[in-house]
Amino acid sequence: MSWGTELWDQFDNLEKHTQWGIDILEKYIKFVKERTEIELSYAKQLRNLSKKYQPKKNSKEEEEYKYTSCKAFISTLNEMNDYAGQHEVISENMASQIIVDLARYVQELKQERKSNFHDGRKAQQHIETCWKQLESSKRRFERDCKEADRAQQYFEKMDADINVTKADVEKARQQAQIRHQMAEDSKADYSSILQKFNHEQHEYYHTHIPNIFQKIQEMEERRIVRIGDSMKTYAEVDRQVIPIIGKCLDGIVKAAESIDQKNDSQLVIEAYKSGFEPPGDIEFEDYTQPMKRTVSDNSLSNSRGEGKPDLKFGGKSKGKLWPFIKKNKPPPPPPASASPSAVPNGPQSPKQQKEPLSHRFNEFMTSKPKIHCFRSLKRGGATPEDFSNLPPEQRRKKLQQKVDELNKEIQKEMDQRDAITKMKDVYLKNPQMGDPASLDHKLAEVSQNIEKLRLETQKFEAWLAEVEGRLPARSEQMRRQSGLYDSQNTPTVNNCAQDRESSPDGSYTEEQSQESEVKVLATDFDDEFDDEEPLPAIGTCKALYTFEGQNEGTISVVEGETLYVIEEDKGDGWTRIRRNEDEEGYVPTSYVEVYLDKNAKGAKTYI
Repeated sequence: MSWGTELWDQFDNLEKHTQWGIDILEKYIKFVKERTEIELSYAKQLRNLSKKYQPKKNSKEEEEYKYTSCKAFISTLNEMNDYAGQHEVISENMASQIIVDLARYVQELKQERKSNFHDGRKAQQHIETCWKQLESSKRRFERDCKEADRAQQYFEKMDADINVTKADVEKARQQAQIRHQMAEDSKADYSSILQKFNHEQHEYYHTHIPNIFQKIQEMEERRIVRIGDSMKTYAEVDRQVIPIIGKCLDGIVKAAESIDQKNDSQLVIEAYKSGFEPPGDIEFEDYTQPMKRTVSDNSLSNSRGEGKPDLKFGGKSKGKLWPFIKKNKPPPPPPASASPSAVPNGPQSPKQQKEPLSHRFNEFMTSKPKIHCFRSLKRGGATPEDFSNLPPEQRRKKLQQKVDELNKEIQKEMDQRDAITKMKDVYLKNPQMGDPASLDHKLAEVSQNIEKLRLETQKFEAWLAEVEGRLPARSEQMRRQSGLYDSQNTPTVNNCAQDRESSPDGSYTEEQSQESEVKVLATDFDDEFDDEEPLPAIGTCKALYTFEGQNEGTISVVEGETLYVIEEDKGDGWTRIRRNEDEEGYVPTSYVEVYLDKNAKGAKTYI
């Protein structure tokens, strides 16, 4: 089966077919090129996806990724990053092993095809030239034969005519002989050219064309084999990365299997454990004796009543806020600007009545304790240096973390000092390398930094030792700075009037708190539990916008909702409102439209 013998007369069709084969090859190259672009785009999108969900450095999100489930998620993201890298490898290998190789081969193929068909056209032109020569010699031979025949007929006519001279007859005879000779020469030439043409034609159809077509056939078959090999390479490039992709997927499975729910539960305990003891039993209070009551240290009234007489002897109130009470007493009632009983309720005020003791106890057991005296801290105030705003266990962790960080910084500075010392020794031994005195300033600066860090470390270690119970309590002045008070000195809880000096409203001072405490003592305990009643409403308000009360001490409101105002804005941008007897808190003043009751005590005269 050869194109030279089977397709000897299909030169033009073969030319079109081979051009179609090159077009197919170029089309396949374009297909592979687009596949590489898709792989690169896919890899880029995977990398961006992995980067998007990576925790940001030095952020709260990064701190949350200590749990095993989050670590597994991080491992998944890293494996996906490696997974994306394998798609980049596919793109690179296809580009280098298929696209570049085939592009070079296409250029070679075009050049070879051009050369083969050039030889074929040259052979065609040669045989056509031989054919034209044959036709020319054939026409000349025919013409000479006709002219010789006419010359012979003219001679015979002249020879038969008696009126013609002998000279004319001789001339006609010579002319006829010349024409016969020319016809013989044309015949010989025609015969020679014919033999030559037959030979050239035989060579053309049996030698030249078969050889040229055979080369074209081999060229086309090589092209077919080459595109098949490229398709195998295409599949092999994919197959080469399958084991690595499998390892990436195995890594994701391994990360998923490494999740330890018990460990995560323990981390939650470590993250949120406060260190407080659960509240003890509330002892029975005997009200049978009007003025002499026996109250235990753990009673609810102790947190409201006993803290008040202490002011008469001790001056400033030193009561401890609820989350830091060692005996787990209920939270004190919020301070009021005036006695609730002295404020008449307007038509829009809610019904004021004493809450039963059981209700207060249930509220305490089911709700989070609220630190009304610390509302400025809850609204984003500065965190104390000794982390005294945190529960004991969380404070211990923060202090330990701070000590570790300071120790690392000290070690870093010490390493730098050692390096400077070694450099100074080198300068002393080799003065040409540098001036040793130039390092004294840097060495002194590093030593000074080390001393500062050590003092800072000692301060935090002292606080840490106090939290862990290794040192006695701090002085009263340090306790005031940290916002904590030792319960051994004052076992009662006051109404936080002193702490309201630093609150956003700034309306309560030490003198006011002392005066109110002495006034309460003079009532002969007739209104012992008046503090349990909620503050009276001084007006109403309408929510202009929706506010999500996420911080403790705030309350969520919905746009258009109407609520009661129990304490107006004192200049800090917050208004205290109530939804019902059990739900109250602060909202931004700009979020509500306030309508104060003119009859309420202390209310402004405008609405």
